[in-house]
Amino acid sequence: MLRISSVTGRNLLLICSITLMAVTAMLLHGQLSLPAVAEHEATLRLWCNQNLLLSSLLCFLVYATATAISVPAAAGMTVVVGWVFGLPLGLLIISFASTTGACCAFLISRLLFRAQVRQRFREQLKEIEQALERHGASYLFLLRLVPLMPFFVINIIMGLTPMRLRTFWWVSQLGMFPGTIVYVAAGASVPTLQIIADQGLSSLLNLRLLLLFALLGLMPIAVRAIFHKWSGRRNSGDVTAASG
Repeated sequence: MLRISSVTGRNLLLICSITLMAVTAMLLHGQLSLPAVAEHEATLRLWCNQNLLLSSLLCFLVYATATAISVPAAAGMTVVVGWVFGLPLGLLIISFASTTGACCAFLISRLLFRAQVRQRFREQLKEIEQALERHGASYLFLLRLVPLMPFFVINIIMGLTPMRLRTFWWVSQLGMFPGTIVYVAAGASVPTLQIIADQGLSSLLNLRLLLLFALLGLMPIAVRAIFHKWSGRRNSGDVTAASG
């Protein structure tokens, strides 16, 4: 009886996952934009309310797939989910779907496309490896809060580092949470998607959302200051220990 090694088994699972992602992307092509969704918003909301469990699961799978294959529609999709499901449930769906998709990209990079990713992002990989060696997982947390590079690049480069998947997951979960709150809250506060489609995301702004966006903008500055202060203390401690 033939036995498939664990590595081969994981690769087969990933290949099947990629195939599913590709098929999903083809089916969703041109359907993730706000104008396309806004044309059917009444039907969409009614169906989701009548089939809450199924619609939540489908939303989770679609969002995770879009994140894994880097479809450039994350902000619009997050707003739509907030509008359909409201803040508590929408936040739950998007928070876990985004990290699930990020973990899929992480594993695809690590197990299937290591050589290609290393060649394509050689300089970024060197920079991240050095930072991780000095600061550990806190550097990933900073990257999630401060947009120093696109999220999809972070996902695939981290797949080539020694970081454990479990660590990548929980740090990403925490780091992306503040931004997720703001965009889901924005979607939950709008009466119709057609307003956003016609006027853009600026139509969502009100005093509460302006405050949330302001806090979101200040958070990376505060985190970066704390990060540098902690890093300086750590480096000075290492120098003291070495001199002693």
